[in-house]
Amino acid sequence: MAAEKSMEAASGPHFSGLRIDSLRRPSSSSNPSSPSSALASSAAYFTPFADAAAAAAAAEPLKQPFVIGVSGGTASGKTTVCDMIIQQLHDHRVVLVNQDSFYRGLTAEESERVNDYNFDHPDAFDTEQLLICMGELKSGQSVNIPIYDFKNHRRCSESFRKVNASDVIILEGILVFHDQRVRSLMDMKIFVDTDADVRLARRIRRDTVERGRDVNSVLEQYGRFVKPAFDDFVLPSKKYADVIIPRGGDNHVAIDLIVQHIRTKLGQHDLCKIFPNVYVIQSTFQIRGMHTLIRDRDITTPDFVFYSDRLIRLVVEHGLGHLPFTEKQVVTPTGSVYSGVDFCKKLCGVSIIRSGESMENALRACCKGIKIGKILIHRDGDNGKQLIYEKLPKDIRERHVLLLDPVLATGNSVNQAIDLLIRKGVPEDRIIFLNLISAPEGIHCVCKRFPSLKIVTSEIDAALNEEFRVIPGLGEFGDRYFGTDN
Repeated sequence: MAAEKSMEAASGPHFSGLRIDSLRRPSSSSNPSSPSSALASSAAYFTPFADAAAAAAAAEPLKQPFVIGVSGGTASGKTTVCDMIIQQLHDHRVVLVNQDSFYRGLTAEESERVNDYNFDHPDAFDTEQLLICMGELKSGQSVNIPIYDFKNHRRCSESFRKVNASDVIILEGILVFHDQRVRSLMDMKIFVDTDADVRLARRIRRDTVERGRDVNSVLEQYGRFVKPAFDDFVLPSKKYADVIIPRGGDNHVAIDLIVQHIRTKLGQHDLCKIFPNVYVIQSTFQIRGMHTLIRDRDITTPDFVFYSDRLIRLVVEHGLGHLPFTEKQVVTPTGSVYSGVDFCKKLCGVSIIRSGESMENALRACCKGIKIGKILIHRDGDNGKQLIYEKLPKDIRERHVLLLDPVLATGNSVNQAIDLLIRKGVPEDRIIFLNLISAPEGIHCVCKRFPSLKIVTSEIDAALNEEFRVIPGLGEFGDRYFGTDN
């Protein structure tokens, strides 16, 4: 008998690598000077989370630091990028771990033929020790990182660099994306993409000045080992990156964007550690770009609806991934048997009128024939809220409920809607609240009262202001979506 299972591990949306300027909706009336078109000049682009392990790690409720992986070719500017990120994240405890510290020490025989040794091959690193050190750091322990002597090609046996537990760990190295076990430790992966000629010039300068080598040996090693290893191991790992930075440390615009992105992720990361029932969909620059557009007060109503619908669809898809499913086998047109899953049948949507109604079309597009109920809550009743109207499926107690409202502010309206659903017989753990943006205050309010309910959102904003509006927010969503904001 097939047992019910959860689809959470596979619920994140996936995208192919695109530049930020691909976000713009094709339109003959687009104004290139408008604020929203400024995205077209952005200097960073993204690729998807390709590892299920990374997606599972992002959903873990463990109190762990935020791990950023930075990879790229030799002398691409990885260390410079890391230093700039650390400098701008001055209000967080950040530590840098270099993969170079985990080079295997050469034996006496290997040292005699050092010019024939490939330092850019995965086997040149002690990945097992790297995993042990990273595991201890992620669990909140201090570790002793080995110190590698590049002139003698061996570790300093009695010297270590002590690294303390921190809020953010940056793991940097040419092959940190190569091993799936190392990738799965990361919450965010950055690839520094620099022209090969620039990288070669930098390597010559570094190895002659800092590592006591002559130019001829550097060039010979580059031709025999460095370039082939880049083509075989480093470049293929670029597909795992979430963010790609062209031109490395020279690209200040891209690094500023990434630091803003990291700050957003850190806030979400911290809140998700407190409330394991809060899920933020995989954040990419594509999603950040759509948020930029719908938050722009000068965007037209058609464009606001277009990009809001795109974001809503992503949230709905992610929310559906948290529903139970059963195993199912089907016979394909080739006569083969495919082992798959069957979706949850007992499902309905409930929108909080009227902003929540903007999310109904996306739900209908994903779930054919789904029943949708409605709840209207007035803001000026007792304690600021008053239930005015409700129309729900008669068998709602037997269903999983997707509660729809694009903005979670104070959480009072949502709490009243959840109270009503529970009074109608819906178990708390069968309710999933879907929204586009959440305020931390609203998350605290809802999760403390209903710890078994799930919240799925696309972004957690900074706070509420004195008027209890989400900041930076996006204004009155219903008015903007339905064109009544004038």
